[in-house]
Amino acid sequence: MLLAACSGRDKKEDADATPEAVVRTVERRAEPLTTEQPGRLEAYRSADVRARAGGVVMERKYQEGQKVAKGDVLFRIDPQPLSAALDAARGALAKAQAEHDSAKDKIERYRGLLEERAISAREDAESRAAEARTRAEVLAARAEVRKAELNLGYTSVVSPIAGRVRRAEVTEGALVGLDSPTLLTRVEQIDPIYVNFSQPAAQVYAMTRDLRAGKLEHGNEAAAPQVHVTLPDGREYTLAGKLLFTDLAVDPGTDTIAMRALLPNPDGVLLPGAFVQVRMQGAVNPNIVRVPREALTRTTAGAIVRVVDADGRVHDRRVHADAIEGHDWLVTDGLKGGEQVIVQNLTQFSDGMKVKTKVAGNDTKVAKDVKRAGEETAKSTDAEPQGNGSPASKAET
Repeated sequence: MLLAACSGRDKKEDADATPEAVVRTVERRAEPLTTEQPGRLEAYRSADVRARAGGVVMERKYQEGQKVAKGDVLFRIDPQPLSAALDAARGALAKAQAEHDSAKDKIERYRGLLEERAISAREDAESRAAEARTRAEVLAARAEVRKAELNLGYTSVVSPIAGRVRRAEVTEGALVGLDSPTLLTRVEQIDPIYVNFSQPAAQVYAMTRDLRAGKLEHGNEAAAPQVHVTLPDGREYTLAGKLLFTDLAVDPGTDTIAMRALLPNPDGVLLPGAFVQVRMQGAVNPNIVRVPREALTRTTAGAIVRVVDADGRVHDRRVHADAIEGHDWLVTDGLKGGEQVIVQNLTQFSDGMKVKTKVAGNDTKVAKDVKRAGEETAKSTDAEPQGNGSPASKAET
């Protein structure tokens, strides 16, 4: 009996000495591949507002940074010189019209005289030529009037598009538009907004190869790939965009392919010219296995995870994992799904070691329950009155 008791105690001690491994059962599932590249934001529409008429700027009609509609007046240029030019053009038109009327009347008078041979054929031809010349002068004068009207209208500088007006390039009193159209300001529409980025050509070729080999699958072909951006301060922009354009050539200087996406920007958070990180969802990999970051280690031989088999033996499993999403590595090769992967204290275990397993989810739940029970006990203890009638005082007594 003594020997049997010692033998049972030894087996129990051996069982207790077996190290405990916290494991998690991993699953295989289909997930879209995500690429991340730097990008720059660009206004959806951008228009330079220039002075199309020469003169002195009399007034600025907007506040810098203000939202404006198409056709809103932004600047007023002194109209007096152009108004005088319009009056002169109208006078020239009236003179040309009078000369044309006189030439037409002369032709009518010469028609009867030519039939009676009172004038020569040469005089009749000269009168007809004079009428044609004066008619052309009337057309030219009308064009000058129209031109003067347009120039006078250009003294009210309006916004060509709806958007937000940037800072003014000139102030009141500046002489503009004489030698060339002077830049006055810019108007930009930033809702929606473009983000321009480039993807390495090697990545595009590799994805195309894997699609043809069946390793990857096309996502929703009817919908454009989704695009997400990370702001310069590290925050994730909440609204997703969509890919609009992929260039059909590789930039020989950078060996990349240019791309453009469109993002909603209702609150104006995204500003043109800012650098952002662009994440784009591409093809779908049907064989993705997610493992926690702490479950994967890298050695000179490559990336490995440690799995526990049905007999409780640890095995080093070489895997292929190039991308991280959230707190998980995305394993594309080496795991089939269903394996129990060690997720804590990886260095304490080695290949072939015998372990007993503990599920990570249950372990976390138990720890939370213990902590919650302890907090409730502490609260109830603090709430009980201390005195002669309390349970504590009775126990002491």
